[in-house]
Amino acid sequence: MSRRRNPRQRPGCTCGLQETYDNCCGRFHRGEAAAPTAEALMRSRYSAFVKLERDYLLRTWHPRTRPGVLDLDAGMRWTGLEILDTADGSAFHATGTVTFRASFKGGTLHERSRFERVGGAWVYVDGEFLD
Repeated sequence: MSRRRNPRQRPGCTCGLQETYDNCCGRFHRGEAAAPTAEALMRSRYSAFVKLERDYLLRTWHPRTRPGVLDLDAGMRWTGLEILDTADGSAFHATGTVTFRASFKGGTLHERSRFERVGGAWVYVDGEFLD
């Protein structure tokens, strides 16, 4: 039995990569693996906003900058992620930055995010809005 794909549905993960959500960001959201790079964490956090994965967002936020409460807007419609630049953030670094543009219905968010390793795992520290 072959599965037919809805022609309006984009293939791949919500983060923009070709791998399926379950094999890409979904495994990070479920806690089966940790993002190996700052860019992978950025992509998984974008997908977490798309999927309303509040617990994952809080879990991957640096303890010193993590908000006490995170309210997500279920009406927000994220439409795409474009990674514009990365600096450091590999398995060989303790810090890294990812510059991205996230599109949503009605606009875009352009940010340079900072990431650090805490206990060996990448976490989001903060971001600077660029537009």
